Amino acid sequence: MPKSAMVLSLSEEDHQQLGAWLRASSTPQQVALRSRIALAAALGQQDLEIGAQLKVNRHTVALWRKRVAREGIGCVWEIAPGRGRKARYDQTKRDVIIQATLETKPQGMTQWSCRLMAKAQGVSKNTINRLWELHNLKPHLERTFKLSRDPKFLQKLTDVVGLYLNPPQKAVVLCVDEKSQIQALDRTQPGLPLKKGRCGTMTHDYKRNGTTTLFAALNLLDGKVIGQCVPRHRHQEFLKFLRRLDREFPREVTLHLVLDNYGTHKTPEVQCWLAAHRRFVTHFIPTSSSWVNLVERWFRELTQKAIRHGAFVSVSDLIEAIEAFLAAWNQDPKPFVWTAKVEEIMEKIARARAKLEAIKPGCTQPRGRRKNEE
Repeated sequence: MPKSAMVLSLSEEDHQQLGAWLRASSTPQQVALRSRIALAAALGQQDLEIGAQLKVNRHTVALWRKRVAREGIGCVWEIAPGRGRKARYDQTKRDVIIQATLETKPQGMTQWSCRLMAKAQGVSKNTINRLWELHNLKPHLERTFKLSRDPKFLQKLTDVVGLYLNPPQKAVVLCVDEKSQIQALDRTQPGLPLKKGRCGTMTHDYKRNGTTTLFAALNLLDGKVIGQCVPRHRHQEFLKFLRRLDREFPREVTLHLVLDNYGTHKTPEVQCWLAAHRRFVTHFIPTSSSWVNLVERWFRELTQKAIRHGAFVSVSDLIEAIEAFLAAWNQDPKPFVWTAKVEEIMEKIARARAKLEAIKPGCTQPRGRRKNEE
């Protein structure tokens, strides 16, 4: 008669823990197998019976029965090192490569490439690529940013964000701005249409056929946009657009305008007109903070979906395309919902400012402005 294997003794907590490991989708398969062996052994099943059920050798069952009895259920998580190819470079070498990527630049260049770094470190480009992917490093990419130096930044930000998060009753909030110098670009040759297996094409060179400026007001509540194309963007054109807004909404409705600090919005003529039309309440965003004005997000939609991939033989053709996009947008408008709170924004800016202050003097980037801001 074969000798019977001992029954594995497990506590109620051990049973619950083994069951939790089996139910978890992240548990490795070998750990799940060992957990099943331990639970079956605790039920009094013999090694041959368990091996037949789980399709493993009886010696494997006997091994883990004894180990769990001796060391506890924690031993099922001991994963032996793999038998595959060992790492060619130790951790010290990998740290050197990552540090060089983050803290140095190739001679006469602004960023590393896989091949440049591989040549400098004496490794293969595939090694560099894998390391960069592992650490999420992308030296070829760069994002733009600008921290506002407005002395009234917090005051203006609180005013505008408060308007977004808690708009006043019986009033309309309009995000107003102008998209200036929109170019009517025509391609020198017809592009190829989109087809299966091939994207649409257009020539890299173009012909300029003039420019236009779009004044736009985004309604915060329903996402509708009032737009008007004009040849220039002086205070005369801005006043013309304000008069249109005055006609578009009932007289008894207060209009809160979110504006940037462009000089056209603050001329004496504009200030005089606003003083005569008290229902217009202006809210100026901080300087260098166009991201606060939600109409800028709508300008992105316009650029990507109606302008960037278009070809326009004249300014009138461009204006027609802009007006067609406006009409299509207002048929099914999508309001942009602001969710960020002032505290969250200020914490993020504080982190960015601390990192900027840690940079050595003389390492700043060239300055530039999209508009003449005060």
